[in-house]
Amino acid sequence: MMLINAFRHQAASCAALGSPFMERLLTLLAEKWPMDSKIAKRFAKFGGDIGPAGHSLPLRIASGLHALVLTRRAPELVAVYPPQTPTDAELSEAVLNSIDLHADFLVDWVESPPQTNEVRRSAALIAGARVAVSHFDLPVHLSELGASGGLNLMWDHYALELGGKRFGPSMPVLSLSPEWIGPTPLEATPRIAARAGVDLNPLDPRRADHLLRLTAYLWPDQPERLSLTRSAASVMTAQIDKGDAVEWLRNRLSSAPQGRLHLVQHSVAWQYFPAQARATGTAMLEEAGTRATRDRPLAWLAMESDGDTTSASGAAVTLRLWPGNITMVLGRADFHGRWIKWAHDGVS
Repeated sequence: MMLINAFRHQAASCAALGSPFMERLLTLLAEKWPMDSKIAKRFAKFGGDIGPAGHSLPLRIASGLHALVLTRRAPELVAVYPPQTPTDAELSEAVLNSIDLHADFLVDWVESPPQTNEVRRSAALIAGARVAVSHFDLPVHLSELGASGGLNLMWDHYALELGGKRFGPSMPVLSLSPEWIGPTPLEATPRIAARAGVDLNPLDPRRADHLLRLTAYLWPDQPERLSLTRSAASVMTAQIDKGDAVEWLRNRLSSAPQGRLHLVQHSVAWQYFPAQARATGTAMLEEAGTRATRDRPLAWLAMESDGDTTSASGAAVTLRLWPGNITMVLGRADFHGRWIKWAHDGVS
């Protein structure tokens, strides 16, 4: 059965990304999926790819269960979720009972696609932006594609802490300390003049219901991610527009001001755009690059899969700059920002 295979595939991915609880939960659901439940009947109506690259049904139900825990609506789940250490029988009973008792909530919850905003990816964005401003020392006009709740647009409020050295503000709202391999980031400090993002289904972390959705998609045995997300939400001020990323980018590129470095960023988002949208977006950025000047430069910073989707290889961190049409492979980063293998040593 496709759904059972999707549960098992997602379980393996979660294990590789450091979540034994999610591996356990999704394996349980694969083995004991309640075929006659309301949620099972709703899932049966989904067509196409139901796995991680499509509807992500395993993550939808897992996040719905986590939402029940975070809101304390399901005491039976709270009693078996981390940091508790239940037996397999206790976990199974609580999960299956909750699927039955909270069927209406869960069916409603899974109607929306997954929404995540992994703040730890900002570590790669911080380092990459420092490379960009080392080439063009101008205030940054920041644009993000697939911004979700916009938390990674606020990276100038975060510190990158590496081996006792801090990159970022003196009083950051949060600190990121990935395992860092390679040269340290450049000293050039970006200054954000304006920021905005776009998403097909943007969330506003300042709203309790939207913040719940963002945090529910985090994994219950990784409380540090929950803490980072809530801290980032406390300083969220960026405008996130609802719409098609490519059309939004077209307008954003045409209206970029003089005297600013227009930095377009995205992290683990571009790879989910349709192939035609990626081709159109690439052509638009390259065409805008031909019009870039030293007083109105353009940078394209990406942290995306380059075809190898295994968690061990992570995502490629790349930067393109105009004028000059410079392309740099800055390094690789874990999809959740746990480690970064940095390759840029300050030489163009």
